[in-house]
Amino acid sequence: MALIKSVRGFTPSIGKDTWLADNAVVIGDVTIGRGCSIWFCTVLRGDVNAIRIGNGVNIQDGSVLHTLYEKSVVEIGNDVSVGHNVTIHGAKICDGALIGMGAVVLDHAVVGEGAILAAGSVLLGGTIVEAGSLYAGVPARFVKKVEPAQAKEINQKIANNYHLYASWYQ
Repeated sequence: MALIKSVRGFTPSIGKDTWLADNAVVIGDVTIGRGCSIWFCTVLRGDVNAIRIGNGVNIQDGSVLHTLYEKSVVEIGNDVSVGHNVTIHGAKICDGALIGMGAVVLDHAVVGEGAILAAGSVLLGGTIVEAGSLYAGVPARFVKKVEPAQAKEINQKIANNYHLYASWYQ
């Protein structure tokens, strides 16, 4: 059973039809929407500030979400896929975005709607990724615009797949 822990008077809120892996950790001021999946060894550490996760989001194995005390929050929109071993620290990820495996997203960065951050990228604090853009590298830089329909198809397919995968464990 996942570790769900209250801290500083905050208790995590977990939406209907959301699946948590047995060893996922959800602490403090965390709100998770409906139909999400939080995978193995993932840590959502809302001890120092808020983490808000929309509906239909998958946060894959080994990812860590955290914030800066009184300075940043994590906001994740709807239908977002967060790949394996991703670190998101005090950043905003908009609807339908895809964060590739092993990426790092730092404080006050914003990943726009339907955007893709490539695997292994480091998105520096304060960087704004425009909607429908592909960013890659260390530090992450603009690579190209992705057709909105293509980005939505790719990102939605992954989100839907993870909803299916989570059903196998319920």
